[in-house]
Amino acid sequence: MKRGFYTIMSAQFFSSLADNALFVAAVELLRTGGAPEWQSAALVPMFALFYVVLAPFVGAFADALPKGRVMFISNAIKVLGCLLMLFGHHPLLAYAVVGLGAAAYSPAKYGILTELLPASQLVKANGWIEGLTITSIILGVLLGGQLVGPAVSAHLLALNVPGVTTAAEAAIGVLVFIYVLASIFNLRIPRTAAPLVPLRQDASKGLVANTLALLPDFRECNRRLWRDKLGQISLSTTTLFWGVSGNLRYIVLAWAAVALGYGTTQASALVGVVAIGTAAGAVLASMRMRLQHATRVIPMGIAMGLLVICMNFIHNLWVAVPFLIVLGGLGGYLVVPMNALLQHRGHNLMGAGRSIAVQNFNEQACILGLGLLYSLSTLWGLSAYGAITGFGLIVAFIMWLIRRWYLYNCRNHGGEVRRLLNVARHDHH
Repeated sequence: MKRGFYTIMSAQFFSSLADNALFVAAVELLRTGGAPEWQSAALVPMFALFYVVLAPFVGAFADALPKGRVMFISNAIKVLGCLLMLFGHHPLLAYAVVGLGAAAYSPAKYGILTELLPASQLVKANGWIEGLTITSIILGVLLGGQLVGPAVSAHLLALNVPGVTTAAEAAIGVLVFIYVLASIFNLRIPRTAAPLVPLRQDASKGLVANTLALLPDFRECNRRLWRDKLGQISLSTTTLFWGVSGNLRYIVLAWAAVALGYGTTQASALVGVVAIGTAAGAVLASMRMRLQHATRVIPMGIAMGLLVICMNFIHNLWVAVPFLIVLGGLGGYLVVPMNALLQHRGHNLMGAGRSIAVQNFNEQACILGLGLLYSLSTLWGLSAYGAITGFGLIVAFIMWLIRRWYLYNCRNHGGEVRRLLNVARHDHH
């Protein structure tokens, strides 16, 4: 790997670490402030919403500037969100600003991989990035819990920093420095040889009109990726995977409560077990899979859906832990090669930043849609076991349809599919 890749990994680790620790601190800030419980629950959709709303704009922004500078600006926006929390603004509003920064960060983070590395190293790079991101999620949640806990917060509050009076505020103050550390790594990310794609500007129109002009461009990029015979398969697979993963923590919490009698603290540890399995599967895929063989992992998506249903029959912790590791491992092994293939096709079709923005739009919309479906099913009185069964069947059925879609493309557009796989096989293409 080129040296710049390790700089990107370092920047991503610290930025994601702070993101996940900040979520815990924001929840604690709301609870200590006496906010109703729905506001804590609203933090997650508030964060995901900006990925969907800003998708037409952040991709173009990431392609218009060097990716390292975009990541630096995005981290600066996250710091602004932290400062808004510290200065008394509503945590939901401040956390939305952090989500804005994260939405702008993602296209640059993944887009620079296709600019910096050849196609033959994309699977490996995605494996390490995904594994590192999942590790930072686990450590970030633990860090946030410790920072707002009595042992660490007592020492932080003893510093008597002006304006910091609660454990949550002290934790947010620490996280500002972690974001700054990530920003330092952003400044060290090398400038690649990829040409910049300037934003469309019309001197006769105002800022709002020029910004809205990006909407047709985004719509065309979205359409182009869905029409690509490999792009449509990888995009549908990753969209479903992240839609499932974004809601799996809620499913695990609900299942652990009824199957194992666990409270939130114990059940959240099982969410970490799934993440460990996902990280292991991601790293394994990075070592074993090649870009041109990415479509071979599609049957694993069907297996994932069926395994989710099997959760209903597990009532023992010693069975649950290895089962959840396997479930997470299948997901990690599935998403890494398909993610790399999607990045590769997007980079060839429209540029790295725009393709990642299209990917984020579809994936985050799936998270919102599946989350709404799961929430409504519980609201209508469906039991946790019934909801899990329905969720698993939906996943297995959609992955089966994706597999049929790919086989259809191979039969009816075989020449095009072989040509695209050949492009993925050779770096000089």
